[in-house]
Amino acid sequence: MTWLAFIESNTTGTGRDFCATARARGLRPVLLTRDPSRYPYVAEDAVDVRVVDTGDLSAVVEACGALAEEGGAGGTRASGPDRAAVPGGSAGSGAPGGSPRDAALAGVASSSEYFVATAARVAAKLGLPAADGDAVARCRDKGAQRAALAEHGVPVPVFTVAESVDGAVRAAEVTGFPVVLKPVSGSGSVGVRLCRDAGETRAWAGRLLDRGTDERGNPVPGRILVEQAVRGPEFSVETLDDRVVAVVAKHVGPEPYFVETGHDVPAPVPEETAAALADTALRALTALGLGWGAAHTELRLSVRGPVVIEVNPRLAGGMIPVAVRAATGVDLVDAVIARASGRPPARPATGAGHAAVRFLRTPGEGRVEAITGLPSARNAEGVVAAAVTTAVGRDVRVTHSFLDRLASVVATGRDTEEAGRRARDATGLIEVELDGGAEAAEAAEATATAEATRATASARATDTTKSAQASQATAPTDTAHAATAMQPAQNAVRPAQNVVPPAQAPRAVAAVEGDR
Repeated sequence: MTWLAFIESNTTGTGRDFCATARARGLRPVLLTRDPSRYPYVAEDAVDVRVVDTGDLSAVVEACGALAEEGGAGGTRASGPDRAAVPGGSAGSGAPGGSPRDAALAGVASSSEYFVATAARVAAKLGLPAADGDAVARCRDKGAQRAALAEHGVPVPVFTVAESVDGAVRAAEVTGFPVVLKPVSGSGSVGVRLCRDAGETRAWAGRLLDRGTDERGNPVPGRILVEQAVRGPEFSVETLDDRVVAVVAKHVGPEPYFVETGHDVPAPVPEETAAALADTALRALTALGLGWGAAHTELRLSVRGPVVIEVNPRLAGGMIPVAVRAATGVDLVDAVIARASGRPPARPATGAGHAAVRFLRTPGEGRVEAITGLPSARNAEGVVAAAVTTAVGRDVRVTHSFLDRLASVVATGRDTEEAGRRARDATGLIEVELDGGAEAAEAAEATATAEATRATASARATDTTKSAQASQATAPTDTAHAATAMQPAQNAVRPAQNVVPPAQAPRAVAAVEGDR
């Protein structure tokens, strides 16, 4: 059997599916990681592991080279017709004159945004199919990405890269409040926050610039991005090479944070709107020198049209690939595995037409005491996937990022509304009991409500101040108006869904996030 090496993994998305899909294609997945305990599925699924300093490119190259030499246990090299080169690969195998199919190591990939550039560079060094590692690395720097997109005429928010707190405050004052601050490298909304005045900007910039490492333990650049807050509904465009697979609508939690609480596939917008979003995403890929393999482009639909928030040179997380497969029949995980190993993609299956993802978020902090309701969620009407991303005994913290999501459900339906309702109702069947007590939940709820109230007031003030400017702007198209009208429903705060029922005190029970 031939190895397929994965450099680290994502923790709450499709990392497990990557390994399972590799096996389904007759490959033997092996995870190269600094800490196998970070991924519970590895032990549960008996995935091979090599402990490697994945922050050291030469160490990863050496480990993958060793895999290429040893081959998968019990494996045999292909012969006859299978030795022919496989269309779609950008290079051959590490063995002279070989192809990815007759190699002991078919490819190198990663489901983690933090390691996609490493995977591409390692694969290229070993002569395996790979994206342009330098282009991927440039894209991972959000400042460099913004500059490249702006240079090529792709619409992006007004932005400044700041290296000091004072510099961030000056940039915010020039841009105009509110602004969004974020690390120049990161993922899953970690460290991303709306700042509505100089005080908030100073405090958050100081917090970001004081970080020495990210949540993965990797060193972080001493730079942050200060950008204009673009108003309008949020979407993502999922692509494979230069082909659009799906346009997805996003549900986002209350400001000042941007935690995604759900997704709808396909986005319920007019065809013209979907086409404009797709075209803008493809232009962004071209500008960045991408277009090999999967990409996940996030956009906001402003009154002037689509604005690129960021391009992620990897497969989407957040269970989006599962929803895309359920709705369209296109298996993006399999397509990525095929691309990385130099094999042809599978033919799409028949999809249900519409699918939705909803997440269970923690209302507070504490240690997980019990998890119930998962079997019921899996058996609920229309549900195609339900999973919990925590475990009994694990500590839960409020991070205002994807890490706050404790469970997810993907469901299908006849339309977007039905799929979303089914996913939401099934997620409501899952309960994660924390030992933090009712006080933790109440404190979290009070904080969220106060922040949401302040954000709403600030947004109204901003809209009033800018109304004169907006009236002079280029008139938006009807489709832009239609999509923008979705925003109030998506961002409405529903405190009742986040309140822990009195009967459940003193334990805090994670409540499902409602449609936003």
